[in-house]
Amino acid sequence: MKDFVVSDEATLSKMLEKVRAAQAKFATYSQEQVDKIFYSASLAANKMRIPLAKMAVEETGMGIVEDKVIKNHYAAEYIYNAYKNEKTCGVIERNESFGYTRIAEPIGVVAAVIPTTNPTSTAIFKCLLCLKTRNGLIISPHPRAKKSTIEAAKVILEAAVAAGAPEDIIGWIDMPTVPLSGMVMREADLILATGGPGMVKAAYSSGKPALGVGAGNTPAVVDSSADIQLAVSSVLHSKTFDNGMICASEQSVIVVKDIYDEYKKELQLRGAYVLTPEETQQVRKTIIINGALNAKIVGQSACTIAELSGFTAPKGSKVLVGEVESVEPTEEFAHEKLSPVLAMYKAESFEDAVAKADRLVKDGGLGHTASLYINVETGADKIEFFRNTMKACRIVINTPSSQGGIGDLYNFKFPPSLTLGCGSWGGNSVSENVGVKHLLNIKTVAERKENMLWFRAPEKLYFKRGCLGVALKELGKEVYNKKKAFIVTDSFLYESGFTKKITEILDTEGITHATFFNVTPDPTIACANEGVKLMRDFKPDVIIAVGGGSPMDAAKIMWVMYEHPEIDFLDMAMRFMDIRKRIYTFPHMGDKALFVAIPTTAGTGSEVTPFAVITDEVTGSKYPLADYELMPDVAIVDADLMMSIPKGLTSCSGIDAMSHSLEAIASVMATDFTNGIAKEAVKLIFDYLPSAYEKGGHDAIAREKMANASTMAGIAFANAFLGVCHSMAHKLGAYWHIPHGMANSLMLEEVIRFNSAEKPTKMGTFPQYAYPHCKARYADVAKYCGLKGKTDDELVESLIKKLKELQAAVGQPKSIKEALGDRVTEEQFLEKLDAMTEEAFDDQCTGANPRYPLMSEIKQMYLNAYYGKHSEV
Repeated sequence: MKDFVVSDEATLSKMLEKVRAAQAKFATYSQEQVDKIFYSASLAANKMRIPLAKMAVEETGMGIVEDKVIKNHYAAEYIYNAYKNEKTCGVIERNESFGYTRIAEPIGVVAAVIPTTNPTSTAIFKCLLCLKTRNGLIISPHPRAKKSTIEAAKVILEAAVAAGAPEDIIGWIDMPTVPLSGMVMREADLILATGGPGMVKAAYSSGKPALGVGAGNTPAVVDSSADIQLAVSSVLHSKTFDNGMICASEQSVIVVKDIYDEYKKELQLRGAYVLTPEETQQVRKTIIINGALNAKIVGQSACTIAELSGFTAPKGSKVLVGEVESVEPTEEFAHEKLSPVLAMYKAESFEDAVAKADRLVKDGGLGHTASLYINVETGADKIEFFRNTMKACRIVINTPSSQGGIGDLYNFKFPPSLTLGCGSWGGNSVSENVGVKHLLNIKTVAERKENMLWFRAPEKLYFKRGCLGVALKELGKEVYNKKKAFIVTDSFLYESGFTKKITEILDTEGITHATFFNVTPDPTIACANEGVKLMRDFKPDVIIAVGGGSPMDAAKIMWVMYEHPEIDFLDMAMRFMDIRKRIYTFPHMGDKALFVAIPTTAGTGSEVTPFAVITDEVTGSKYPLADYELMPDVAIVDADLMMSIPKGLTSCSGIDAMSHSLEAIASVMATDFTNGIAKEAVKLIFDYLPSAYEKGGHDAIAREKMANASTMAGIAFANAFLGVCHSMAHKLGAYWHIPHGMANSLMLEEVIRFNSAEKPTKMGTFPQYAYPHCKARYADVAKYCGLKGKTDDELVESLIKKLKELQAAVGQPKSIKEALGDRVTEEQFLEKLDAMTEEAFDDQCTGANPRYPLMSEIKQMYLNAYYGKHSEV
């Protein structure tokens, strides 16, 4: 126990050493040990509530013994009750599912500055908080209240030590001075400051973290709907408590004019003394002297303050009420008074009352407390207006603000506290009632966890040659009971009679229909607007997209515009790192119409994917949309619709499906579900694309296998996403109008080699992708397809060789330069290369690539592909 007097820097240094040593030991205590100490200290403080209250009033000459008894009792009992079950030691939270652990650690040594207004209750409060959180504490008492403050600390320290706490866990300055107070603030790990603005400013200027509180200048607005008796009694109950020394107590009451006289009469009935104009002027000159609060009035009775002002108030007067008009700082009554002196204003309206209250708070009590008396049943709008206007961190309704502000007496969600933060408005670091959480360092241990993944596909997927008729019949009464179908396709399919196969079935089912066939390659916003205008007039309950990627994309966009005319393409096209965490929430689809996708090519996979691309015909900008709300409800994959695909389209769409499969396999989001489907798609494409290309409809089996492979690849990348091959291909198409499948074909070898690097510059970010192993994934594909190789390197080379053979067999060019031919010079290509590179890096697909590419690496891959000569990237 402390056996020396702290009166200078040397003795304070000695005390700091002892408290630090004690705290280091205390930091090892268990929750059980701490709770036993916390209980014993709280009990001891509570038992001494009356002697400590008497000592405080005797020493300071401020306040009321009986009220200080309540403060001491509150500081012991309510703080104990609030935190008795709080975990403050070791593991305080563990979540197995998310793999994190939160651990509470003490801060160290806390410097506690104690005010003269609440010398014992604040000391009890801060001592108990520190004991509950395993912190050491050094108290700097106010010079005019040092005896009572130190006595409160001794009571708690003795009880804590008896319960097992280290002997020097609480210390204090016996002979407090400003330099010693400054020293303890500089040397502590945290400052818990309660007191005047100067002291709080010093705490924040000390260079150490500080929990300080701002001045209070609480206004109480009384609306015409208020219960006047309640409003008067509550204000007087608060304002007279310990002679108005709680910082949350009302300093002004602002009453709407239609009840002003009645409110004033009730005040007088309940013991308030309303000053005459002459007495008001006398009090003005007493409460504020030379621009500062007169310390002689703090915590004194109403009658004493009247005597100091030069007149005699009626015996038993509870509060001196000055009727004033100005809310400017030049009005003495407009300031915090820390005494039973109350300003009273008449307001023309509720809005005027709030404006006055707002000014009072801004000029002297920013962030602290504001009070409102109102009928809560009828005044919801006014309450909202009040809370939105007032810059106060505590807003109490129909509540004595002293007792309401400190918490847990008239409300149950304000933590009990004798240190009330005022946030940035009041120049404080906290905006709430200070409690144990503010005296803890929370250590969070986060284990690596893999994200929950998904596998999504259309609700129904029909496949097999000839399935179109069976599938479409379900749109009728048999299953979906649809009445009106809107078909979206291109002019070729419409004029060649392709869509008649669909409309004839719809006719037999009694489904009326309309067809929009003005879809062009790379559909535009203008195209979508044209189609959706017809769609809105027709009001379909099912939308049927027929064709390749362009009609599918156009139909998806029209679907969105039909169901949600309020949408903004820029918002929907916003990039995301994780589709589940994107900033923009995609609107829910399907409330107006079912979406049915019928592909007529074998490559895009759009019939089973949540993606669409729309082009702004004015700027040329492409808006890629990605969200599972865009997933078709029904996909009908009938190879009979694909028998007449021309050779060029067969080649490009088939290689596009190959790139979909290989990128899904390489993706950081690949799973067992997507890998199995994608590998089978790769094998099918190797086996059947050459024949589908050469023989077309004369090899119906090859056509059907390619239809299946395309859809399977679509399902794989719909769930695993794509990579940098597609990012670069998108820009080759946008800048140089190279067909999409061909663009992917030109980049495939470069990307496979790039992703196979054992020492990538950067790795893709996704927890499932733990280390660089894309080479092994490609090797696995090679083995699945029956290719030979003794090592992964050999297998990857076999895969690349097989791809080159396939590309040659289906007429794909060997380089970008060859693909562009004479229409684009080398200089033109190189001139656009940097811009193309940056846009490819920013493409939505890049993020799922297993090797995260630098822009310089993308540029080199472009150059390699342009010249058809590989250089290591």
